[in-house]
Amino acid sequence: QLQLVESGGGLVQAGGSLRLSCAASGRTFSRHYMAWIRQAPDKEREFVAAISDNGDLANYADFVNGRFTISRDNAKNMVYLQMNSLKPEDTAVYYCAANNFVLTSDPDRYDDWGQGTQVTVSS
Repeated sequence: QLQLVESGGGLVQAGGSLRLSCAASGRTFSRHYMAWIRQAPDKEREFVAAISDNGDLANYADFVNGRFTISRDNAKNMVYLQMNSLKPEDTAVYYCAANNFVLTSDPDRYDDWGQGTQVTVSS
């Protein structure tokens, strides 16, 4: 099991950029698949991006459309989400999540979750 702590959220104008970070504690980080999942008020959780355990594979939601990049540094137990060209509809709490068995876009298949970081994009 991993403990996850997100940071880097904030208020940004439309068109701006943010870089989210997720710090993981646990000796098995490099064997976990990692994801960013978001939830806007009164909406269901929504997959954003996921990355394989060694970082060689990444999946993105269609709405990302090349604007976001997920990456990881296994030496530092860190996962990142670089978000560019932000839109007001990207406003949500962004969660870092992990599982140790599959690269998936299904939020229900992630076992470990952070507390989330708020991203607000103004128009």
